[in-house]
Amino acid sequence: MKTMLKRTPAAVLAALALTGALSGCAPLVVGGAVVTGVMATDRRTAGTQVEDEGIELKVAAAVRQGLGERVHLNATSYNRQVLLTGEARTAADKEQAERLARSQENVRLVVNDLAVMPPSTLTQRSRDAVLTGQVKAAFIDAKDLQANSVKVVTERGIVYLMGRVTPREAQRATDIARNIRGVTKVVRVFEEISEDELRRLSQPAPRKP
Repeated sequence: MKTMLKRTPAAVLAALALTGALSGCAPLVVGGAVVTGVMATDRRTAGTQVEDEGIELKVAAAVRQGLGERVHLNATSYNRQVLLTGEARTAADKEQAERLARSQENVRLVVNDLAVMPPSTLTQRSRDAVLTGQVKAAFIDAKDLQANSVKVVTERGIVYLMGRVTPREAQRATDIARNIRGVTKVVRVFEEISEDELRRLSQPAPRKP
């Protein structure tokens, strides 16, 4: 099932590493090889990536301070668009979490997909982490998709996909994710770009003299 919101072992290891480092720039060691340049190949500017990291921290802190244990929240920011996933105990808590997210500096859009229900179990969250790694591994295996162009978030078997992608890439990523065993639904939170813009973003930066 696909929903649109408006808005090999080595591969698995690489995917798990990418899952934890897509928003950073530290080198990764995978199978003895060093993987660098995550920030350099991201389709956001370096400044926006830093902003996104700050937004995630500020939103999480604000919700934790304002709502405490009433909300289990994961805040994911991509290009200053914030995705809220997890669980809220009441509809009012869900709405308050969104208001707190919107009030943070640099946030331009909030997609609130918090479920009104008790918090997920640690077992479920572990399964979600494995699913995220499997989806990223499948992206790495796909020769026609840049693995780090799509950010993956998983909640209760629902896979959320974020990034700046072309319609072709969006469909390809969706098709890959929904064919992973255990994925119950795919939710796309993409920003669409043209093929021309993709070619421009893919060009190496000119060297300084």
